[in-house]
Amino acid sequence: MQHVEEFKPAENNESQYPFLKGFLDYVTLERHFSRHTREAYRTDICQFYTFIRYQHTLADKDPIDPASISVLDVRLFMGELLEKGLQPKSIARKLAAVKSFYNYLLETGAVKVSVPSQVITPRFSKPVPGFLSERETEKLFDELLSLPAPGEALGADRAGDGGFTHARDRALLEVLYGCGLRISEVIGLQYENVNLQDSLLRVSGKGGKQRIVPLGGPARTALRNYFEVRRNFFRMKNEESPDASYVFVTKKGRRIYPVLVQRVTRKYLSAVTEIKYKNPHVLRHSFATHMLNSGADLKSVSEMLGHTNLTTTEIYTHVTFGRIKEVYLKAHPKA
Repeated sequence: MQHVEEFKPAENNESQYPFLKGFLDYVTLERHFSRHTREAYRTDICQFYTFIRYQHTLADKDPIDPASISVLDVRLFMGELLEKGLQPKSIARKLAAVKSFYNYLLETGAVKVSVPSQVITPRFSKPVPGFLSERETEKLFDELLSLPAPGEALGADRAGDGGFTHARDRALLEVLYGCGLRISEVIGLQYENVNLQDSLLRVSGKGGKQRIVPLGGPARTALRNYFEVRRNFFRMKNEESPDASYVFVTKKGRRIYPVLVQRVTRKYLSAVTEIKYKNPHVLRHSFATHMLNSGADLKSVSEMLGHTNLTTTEIYTHVTFGRIKEVYLKAHPKA
């Protein structure tokens, strides 16, 4: 067996890997994959080919014929990854990248058969995502992040900044939970994407795919409050926000960034829940779980989350079984 270091590419030299550049351009331009996904595909395919180079005892500068691999090669590659401690989920992802590459080669006529597609993807158990209970959600928004009481000044100053931070954080968490957005989606949200009158958001998801998401009452109210506080905040500073087109900005007017969103989320979730991971995705998980618990159909929830297929959304059905059983025991006469 080869060492992982021996077939992990040091330089991802595309000239040694026929058709790889064309494939990467294809997934970027035609399938609109993100730069992160493109680089992940590049690494996985180069890693596979470097393993094949050792397996077939080819010199470093010898070209690899994509049609020369066998099912056994693919299985040995998977076995090597497993032996080196990679989780089945990671192995499945690498195999999916290699399969996609060979499907591209098949469509372009570079190979006559996609050998990796003949290999069954290993099964792996998906972890049930962490989420807030409905009581914890109520505590978060109705107690910790409560809006100004009647007669209280809009955006009451709780951080010495005219209430800007509190109003922004409330709106940020309301949108994450109320609309089920990913962290990248909320960071990239712009004013032109927000329709308060019709209670809708236009969201740019993975691969630049656009979707329309309903904006609930609490999120709409929190955004209105934040927008007003934000206007007053920058007016008093006599400054304009450098990133004025973005919905969520820092006190310096710059677009918020991932670490800030994670910090805000961790701060407030730590006060309401004991779950291990307290990140922005918990609110997205909570959105999906609470929707399904309340009777929403899987397809609608999948569309709101921006999933490309129902299988991705089905993981949330596992966490609702306890709720279903609870309702059954209470309602069924012979339970």
